[in-house]
Amino acid sequence: MKRCGWLMVALVPFVLFGGCGPKPGTPDTGGKKKLTVCMLPKKKGVPYFTSCAQGAEEAAKELGNVELIYDGPTDGAAEKSASMIEKWTLQGVDVIAVSPNDPEVVSPAMRKAREKGIKVITWDADGATDAREFFVNQATAQEIGYGLVDTMAKDLGGAEPEGEVAIITATLTAANQNAWIKFMKERMAKYPKMKLVALQPSSEDQKLAFQVAQDLMKAHPNLKGIFGISSVAFPGAAEAVKQAGKSGKVLVTGLATPNDMKAYVKDGTVKSVILWNTPDLGYLTVRVAHDLATGALKPGATSIQVGRLGEKKIEGDNVLLGKLLVFTKENIDQYDF
Repeated sequence: MKRCGWLMVALVPFVLFGGCGPKPGTPDTGGKKKLTVCMLPKKKGVPYFTSCAQGAEEAAKELGNVELIYDGPTDGAAEKSASMIEKWTLQGVDVIAVSPNDPEVVSPAMRKAREKGIKVITWDADGATDAREFFVNQATAQEIGYGLVDTMAKDLGGAEPEGEVAIITATLTAANQNAWIKFMKERMAKYPKMKLVALQPSSEDQKLAFQVAQDLMKAHPNLKGIFGISSVAFPGAAEAVKQAGKSGKVLVTGLATPNDMKAYVKDGTVKSVILWNTPDLGYLTVRVAHDLATGALKPGATSIQVGRLGEKKIEGDNVLLGKLLVFTKENIDQYDF
């Protein structure tokens, strides 16, 4: 399997660092097998995924024998993601780590990669379980769904929050967000006066999320809260509320990087931001990819040692990053990602 020559032309635009390394199985100067790990986000250019890539780069440099290729569709098209997986499969890379936007679209390409002997994992969002070996999971779906609803309840007024709320998701086919929504609805039973009146997609597009939030406020004049459960839906919804002059009247919470939400937290449009440490998620993904490729991580493992992150639990085939973070006016300046 050649990596130099004409194939280098295909790789150059995507390689974040490293040149034409040794062939698979050829020791590098450190005596380790050189590995090529491809990391596919749902949508390239989104701050959330860019911060994940920063952690991935850190892990690759730390390991010393990983050539990291980070690339994805700039429009979030699942068909383009599948095409990239097929291309990397033909190139014979060692590991492909996928954040699936639409599992049904990308899973066939993932299965074909596995058939060719390539290790395939998912991260950030899961896909079909037979199309990958492990899922690098930032938190369980229940933790995220319950956390979103409990945070909105607190922001609306505590033990008995009251009012109409709406959810803006990325796409109706995003498996991870659909799982979160399932648990959000389940958790709302704890707050009977909180009423879900709408669920709308925003196609992983911040401008569209802005428009959707505007439309929701017009269609539901008694709306008290909006959940933005993608990293671009949340700031889009917050900007819509701010421009409508409804900061503090329509509360917005959801999932986004603290840097994207600091201004909205400080001006009162948003009280709480929920997420996890995104650079750590990228770091964990590359470490899992490395250990899987080298045989250090095998099916049935219950834990993994992950460099500076220490020991991380594995439940079934889910490698768990850890607890959720909640950013508020009091602590958001402590974070920079």
